[in-house]
Amino acid sequence: MTEPVTPTLLYLDNVTVSFDGFRALNALSLAIDHAEMRAIIGPNGAGKTTMMDVITGKTRPNEGSALFEGMHDLTSLDEAAIAELGIGRKFQTPTVFDMHTVEDNVLLALKDDRRPFSALFSRRTASERERVDALLERVRLTAHRRRKAGELSHGQKQWLEIGMLLAQEPKLLLVDEPAAGMTDQETADTADLLRDIAKTRAVVVVEHDMTFVRDLDVKVTCLHEGSVLAEGPLDVVSANERVIEVYLGR
Repeated sequence: MTEPVTPTLLYLDNVTVSFDGFRALNALSLAIDHAEMRAIIGPNGAGKTTMMDVITGKTRPNEGSALFEGMHDLTSLDEAAIAELGIGRKFQTPTVFDMHTVEDNVLLALKDDRRPFSALFSRRTASERERVDALLERVRLTAHRRRKAGELSHGQKQWLEIGMLLAQEPKLLLVDEPAAGMTDQETADTADLLRDIAKTRAVVVVEHDMTFVRDLDVKVTCLHEGSVLAEGPLDVVSANERVIEVYLGR
């Protein structure tokens, strides 16, 4: 396949995943455009995590298709190959190298360096320094570059991990509950950061904090029982009677 079959960056079509008879995803269809941010909401067990597992190759669907850039069949690729295509995932709990500096964490993550920890023991090129500087500024950690990552606040660790993912130059960033455990100011700053990132690449945010979702000001998809229950602006989705019934309450 050489010609894209869809102009969207990510296209899920009738994706079904069953675990011992339980349908975690039930004919799920979803399309994400280039440089779009989408918020995914829904009750526990709605299929949000399984959806991200399918996109990243961790879980194989029983049925349906998952296309990236209109030509890459994600269901036939392993996790490493999918990451190489430009899909990055950030889990809810940040994973950083606590004993290394903020700067070295980003340096270790740079896309061009394939050898584990080699960046720490080799001379940094001017290009690498410039990229690290730009990434630290983007994730609001320039002033903390020489601190150990383990000394950062929870929110700052989240930003560092986002910076490490950006160092891999992803085309699509999957972010799981970034606002969890953050202060109000960190939450607001994170919304600003994700909006900035979404100017140049696609971002999918799975989130329960409706205040944070409102701050993002993006299209919202509500999942329920493994399929799309409602989709559109948050005000429209949150006014949907079924969404209120199964998720938001009154």
